[in-house]
Amino acid sequence: MFLYVKSERRQTIKPTQILLISFIIIICVGTALLMLPGMSTTPIHFIDALFTSTSAVCVTGLTTVDISNNFTVAGQIIIAILIQIGGLGIMTLSTFFMFLIMGRFSIFDAEIIQATLTQKPIKNLANFLKLIFCFTFIVEIVGAVLLSLRFVFYMPLKQALYYGFFHSVSAFCNAGFSLFSTSFMAYQGDIFINIILMGLIIVGGLGFMVVLDLARYIRCLWAGTRFQLSVHSKIVISISTVLIFSGALIFFLLEMHNALAGVPFLSKWMAAFFQSVTARTAGFNTIDIANLSNTTLFLLVLLMFIGASPGSCGGGIKTSTFGILIAFLLAKFQNQIDINIFKRRVPGDIIARTISITFFSILVITLFTLMLSYSELGDLSHHDSRGMFLEVLFEVVSAFGTVGLSTGITSSLSSIGKVFIILLMYIGRLGPLTIALAIVAKEPLRYKYPKENVLVG
Repeated sequence: MFLYVKSERRQTIKPTQILLISFIIIICVGTALLMLPGMSTTPIHFIDALFTSTSAVCVTGLTTVDISNNFTVAGQIIIAILIQIGGLGIMTLSTFFMFLIMGRFSIFDAEIIQATLTQKPIKNLANFLKLIFCFTFIVEIVGAVLLSLRFVFYMPLKQALYYGFFHSVSAFCNAGFSLFSTSFMAYQGDIFINIILMGLIIVGGLGFMVVLDLARYIRCLWAGTRFQLSVHSKIVISISTVLIFSGALIFFLLEMHNALAGVPFLSKWMAAFFQSVTARTAGFNTIDIANLSNTTLFLLVLLMFIGASPGSCGGGIKTSTFGILIAFLLAKFQNQIDINIFKRRVPGDIIARTISITFFSILVITLFTLMLSYSELGDLSHHDSRGMFLEVLFEVVSAFGTVGLSTGITSSLSSIGKVFIILLMYIGRLGPLTIALAIVAKEPLRYKYPKENVLVG
C-alpha cells in the first residue's frame, strides 16, 4: 500500500504521477490475490481477475463474472477491501498510515492529499484525515447495521450481517458490487433497503469536503450561529438535487408503461428515484437495464457522464464541472465577461480546467466507443448490429463514469474489449485530465506569441 519515494527524487515526481502508479500497484496486487487458490469457486482467468480487481479499486462495479457465485467468501472480502482502498483513495490511506508510523507529514504528502481530495490548502492534514476516516467508518457501520436489520427478514442472521457489511461498503464507495446475481431487483419494493442504499450512495457521492461543510453548517445552525456554505458546496448540492429529481421524473415518465408496467405506484417512483441516484456513479439497479427503452438508456448515459462530485468516491466529469459549464454557457449567451455563481466570480483558470475536463472526457469516450465498437462488432453491418451501438456506448460511459451499470454485454466482451474497459475504468477513476497532466504536463511558457484573429463558429 505504501509507495516510498527517495527525497532527492521527489522534486522530479509530481503528485499526479504518484497517484497513477499507486493505483496500478494496488490493481496488480488485487489481481494476484484474486487468483490465489481458495478465492474463487472455479479457476478464474487472468483477464477476469484483472478486470474484477480494476473494477473494485476504481469503484466501478462492472464484472465479467458473477462475484456471488464465482468467488468464495474470502474472495469477496478481498473485493470489499479493494473497494474500500479505492473509495478512500490509495494515497489517502498510505499517507495516513505513514503519519501513524513517522508521526509527521511532509509538504509532498500534503500535495498528494490536496490533489486527491481537494484543491484547497489543508491547514491541519492529520485532523483532516482523521475526520475522513472517522466519518467513512461511522457511516459504513451505521449502513451495515441498518441493512443487516432488514436482510435478517430474508436470510439467516450470519448471512444478513455479512451482506449488510459488504453492501454498505459498496454503496458508500459508489462501487455497485452486489452479492445478488440480479443486483437489488428482488428488493425493488422494499422501501427500507432502497432508502438506506440511496442515502449511502448520495453521501458517498457528495465528496468529503461538501460533507464536512454540511456538518459544520448543521452544527452552527443547531447552535444558533451563522455559517456560510462554500460556493463549491452550494454548486454540488444544488446540481445533485436537480439531477436526482429531474432524472427520477423523466425516468418515471419514460418507463411507466414499459419497464415499470405492472409495478405498484409507490414502487414505480421508488425504482425511478433509485435508478436516478445509482446512475450517477453507484451501479446498483432494481430494474433490468436491458429492458429499458433507448431513450431511457440515453438518459442514463447523460447522468453517468456527469457523475458524482469532486473528492468523492464517484467518477464522471463531476457535478461542479457540469454546474460551472452551464454557468459559462449562460454567461456567454448573455454576452457577460465574468462567470458568476451564487454572487461569486469564478476564476479564469477554473473555467479553463472545466472546459479541458469536458473536452478530454468527450474525447476519451469517443475514442473508446470507436475502439470497442470495432473489437466487438468488427465489420458487421448496421442492419445486422442494430441496437448494439447504444449498448457499446452505454458500456463505455458506464466504465468511464465508474458507474457499473450494464445492458448485459460485459461478460460477453472479447479479451481486447475487456482490456479497453479496464483502461477506461482506470482513466475514469483518476480523471482524463489528471492522467494527461501526469504524462505530458510541462512548465508554462515564459513568453507570448503575437495575436492573430481566427474565424470560428
